[in-house]
Amino acid sequence: MTMLYRLDANARQIGAMLDVEAGEDPWAGGHVAPGNFAPVITAGREFVAGPRPLQHAPRRMVPRLWGVPPPPSAMEARPVLSVRNIESPFWIGNLRNSEFRCLVPATAFMEWGKGVDRAGKRVRHWFACTDQPVFSLAAVWKDSEVPSFALLTCEPNAALRSAGKDAMPVIVPADRTVQDVWLRGSWKRAKELLLPYSSSLMAIS
Repeated sequence: MTMLYRLDANARQIGAMLDVEAGEDPWAGGHVAPGNFAPVITAGREFVAGPRPLQHAPRRMVPRLWGVPPPPSAMEARPVLSVRNIESPFWIGNLRNSEFRCLVPATAFMEWGKGVDRAGKRVRHWFACTDQPVFSLAAVWKDSEVPSFALLTCEPNAALRSAGKDAMPVIVPADRTVQDVWLRGSWKRAKELLLPYSSSLMAIS
């Protein structure tokens, strides 16, 4: 499970690359760990009630906390970082309602590897996309005690499997039309995007 990612671009740069209104997001670039705030891109309707307008609202970039508070029935009190069961009653209502789907910009994500390095530290692998310097991870947001989000996962590609992983975050293609399917489309269409990204388009360090 992804426990750390990087976003080495500031809010204005992210806005220009992903066609989103950066607003007053204070992000200056750096690492994102669980429990930290990070930029999240929404369809711009979080605070809008009533029927959908005929015209799309502009995308918005807002800070949200990585890690959704668990349901009351959970055995552990730790925040939930990722969505692995898309049919879970805890997630399905938000996933079916496109207003709750979002994109999380990143420049690389980290996965733990096997063994330790020469310094005796656990091996880390960083994965980036060669075709998009800032890529978008599929995510879903919730508002409970805090404005939070969790990342969607899917089957691993060959690169992640070689690192011993049984899942990977969902990377959305750079095509704006495809991104809008995740942000605004029906759940039937959106869940078709929950596929592993091509290993040939990824760099590992």
